[in-house]
Amino acid sequence: MTQNNAGTLGDSIFSDIENNQYLVALYEQLLESYGQSTLGKEAMGLGEKQLNDILRFADLLSKSNHPERRENHQVWAQEIAVLCMELHGDNSICAPYLASIFQAVGNYQALAKLETQNLPDVFEQAFNEFQSDYLKVPGDEDKKFFAPQKRAFEAFKNDAFSFSAPTSLGKSFLMRTFIKDRVRRGYKENFAILVPTKALINETRSRFINELGEELEAKNYRVVASGGDIVLEGQHNFIFVLTPERLLYLLINKPDFHLDYLFVDEAHKLAGKNKRAPYYYQVTTMLLQRPKPPAFIFASPNIPNPEAFLSLLQSYPERAESMRTRFSPVSQFKFFVDLQTQSVAGYNHRTKRLQHLSTLTGIPTIADYLLYLRQLAIEKKQSQTLVYHGSKHRAVENARDFARLLPKIYDNDLTVLASDIRREVHDSYFLAPLVERGVAYHVGHLPASVRLRVEELFREGKIHTIFCTSTLLEGVNLPTDNLVVTSNKNGRSNLNEIDFNNLIGRVGRIEFNLFGNIYFVMGEGLSAQKTVEKLLKTDVPQQELAVNNTGLPEDIKKAIVSAFREGRMPEPNELGKGEQAEMARTFSIILLRDITAGRDSLVTRSFGDILSPDVKTQIVNKFRDSFQTQQDDDINVSVDQHESLEAAVRAGMRFPQIDTSTGRPAYDKTLAFLQRLARIFKWDKYERKSIGFMKGPEFTMLRWYTVILIQWIEGNGLRMILDSSIEYQREHPDRFRFNHQEVKYLDTPEHKNEVCNKTLEAIESVILFSFANYFLRVSNEIKKQEGKDVIENDWYEYVEYGTTNASTIILQRMGFTRESATWIRTHYFEHMYQNNETGEIYLNPALLDAENISVRREANEIKFNVPRIFNLTEYSW
Repeated sequence: MTQNNAGTLGDSIFSDIENNQYLVALYEQLLESYGQSTLGKEAMGLGEKQLNDILRFADLLSKSNHPERRENHQVWAQEIAVLCMELHGDNSICAPYLASIFQAVGNYQALAKLETQNLPDVFEQAFNEFQSDYLKVPGDEDKKFFAPQKRAFEAFKNDAFSFSAPTSLGKSFLMRTFIKDRVRRGYKENFAILVPTKALINETRSRFINELGEELEAKNYRVVASGGDIVLEGQHNFIFVLTPERLLYLLINKPDFHLDYLFVDEAHKLAGKNKRAPYYYQVTTMLLQRPKPPAFIFASPNIPNPEAFLSLLQSYPERAESMRTRFSPVSQFKFFVDLQTQSVAGYNHRTKRLQHLSTLTGIPTIADYLLYLRQLAIEKKQSQTLVYHGSKHRAVENARDFARLLPKIYDNDLTVLASDIRREVHDSYFLAPLVERGVAYHVGHLPASVRLRVEELFREGKIHTIFCTSTLLEGVNLPTDNLVVTSNKNGRSNLNEIDFNNLIGRVGRIEFNLFGNIYFVMGEGLSAQKTVEKLLKTDVPQQELAVNNTGLPEDIKKAIVSAFREGRMPEPNELGKGEQAEMARTFSIILLRDITAGRDSLVTRSFGDILSPDVKTQIVNKFRDSFQTQQDDDINVSVDQHESLEAAVRAGMRFPQIDTSTGRPAYDKTLAFLQRLARIFKWDKYERKSIGFMKGPEFTMLRWYTVILIQWIEGNGLRMILDSSIEYQREHPDRFRFNHQEVKYLDTPEHKNEVCNKTLEAIESVILFSFANYFLRVSNEIKKQEGKDVIENDWYEYVEYGTTNASTIILQRMGFTRESATWIRTHYFEHMYQNNETGEIYLNPALLDAENISVRREANEIKFNVPRIFNLTEYSW
């Protein structure tokens, strides 16, 4: 019998449809017409026959069954549908095709935006009704999953699952939905979501609380954002929203705590060559040592091999799965704007070619172009714009230049926010007058309370343009119609393929819109056209765990093992340069702990033959006297630092005493304490670019950091701290750097803002990160040697909460920010009540209607997460 090798008709159609020259030509014409329309020009559009033909092509693409190209075909079908809807939405030809296309790809959010949903085929209608019911989102029956979302959602029930998808697919939404569904179904479990930044903690925590509301109390769940949260003292189930560092300390302090699910958001960080990557490895190893490890779910944007992250689990669990989807529920249209040649071109990502659209006139700067774009966007009701910059300085400067071209907006919410910024931050702070014109900047050192309100007003459409840096690469969800990319860099480094795709994925989010426009702006000091084109044309490469040879080369691994065999930690100059060296040092700390604890982890196995059984034995013998008493699972400090700290605490070192009448520590004693810590922890060796920077025999920066530290733990507001920093510069005008140059301080608005920004950065990166981590080590060592769970005069707690005041600390442990807690204590102190028998704190329900917007918002979240604090009925307010 002769074997029939012929494929199906579908195989024949879909294997070559992307090369159909008529389809390619129609799509290019459609893109050109849309491009012209975005420039405010009259778009020719397609003729009646051409429109019908391309919609038939799109309908066919939406029903593709090609085993490899199906999702690409569906995405193309959506793009065509969106373009036709924009250009020919009033043509009766469109409606039935659009309904058919969106139903075929399962995009019910898009379908809901159409006036009609009638399908031309009754059988197809019946199938889609069945599919619509299957794709219902649990707990929100009016919403529908996309088919890839549904597949991922079901796979969350496995012991391990790793998936990657475009940024717009809504990976965070899936995680929240799964957890909320388990809560509502009555499961008594503990969940943790790992997020890469503190900023995302606030957003994710708020979403959980607001979406679950009273169900938190009814189901006995609490949302936790810090190991010090007061809700941890009760008998509840928990939803943790933490950074890897915070989860590490939670696991160290609660070794018996059971976790049922760990969700790792932005899991591509596991492949990053940076100092934070090792924390993911450490918490995973610690959880795998538990009697019953949790289920692990890894979510990544756009990577081709999500299964790579499952190898972190040492051996695949019996029920492990991975999934990659290319399906995006929104469309993106890309344009190149060259301010030097004054030309605009559209980018066709199907042909990977540029197509000239128009010539600009009299638009020489970013600010001028943004004004031009805004005027066009308002007409098309696409007014929400993000502007990406590679540096904070450029973001702020361009925001100011743009705002100068705009009139003041007389909106109460904008006026109140601007007033609050002047009062709480500084009256010279550049952000305040920008907000009054509907403009803001979003950078790393922006105070959390301000940043959250900026994001909220952008979602409401009152702030229409945000200038941002890489802080928006980390998953903040905003309703963006237009993304203007002014740089292909993140700081001094070029954006890699993942970060670039993550960035452009910020535009066009399905909960807000069906598509978005991306404008790459070229010119002197702006994006480089060749680099952007290369990034657009290059697929995201295969990812490899950072601990493997691409991130930790063999010569560095040999240097680490060689140092261990000598009974010492490796020197920084043995570990490479920059962040890779910092990452290697942290991995070396993990490695030593795993060797001495006898753990077979991914880190130990990645060293291969370099770490033979005999070598492990040698290392154990070399560190025998040290690791039994000093080394634990904290990877912030190494064994040599442990030894010095233990000896210092044994010799009587304690935190400096606080003046009980003022709550203020003495400057000289605080500086001496920091200098002693610098020697104990060898900051000149391990922190030489920051807190350990030395000029001659002195730790040069510690005097300034001492002043800020004292003001911070004294409980001073940001305004007072910034005023103090500015006053110092007035008194020392010759000690000032501006734009990387030594200049004389002139007390201009520009110089004042530079002082404010440097001080805010110091609070964020030095006080709240570096000092907090080292103070925690000191605090834990004192507790260990004194045999106590709690110590008085705990400076780690004072730094963490920014005060020595017990009431302000308790308010923060309830969930209020430092700023809100301070405001409550100042304005509502008489409305706080402590039960003398139980010691519990209660608050006046009037806070739920407080005139302070941030306090009011936080109080209305906390009433769900800590419901008892507003429920004191026997106390008369």
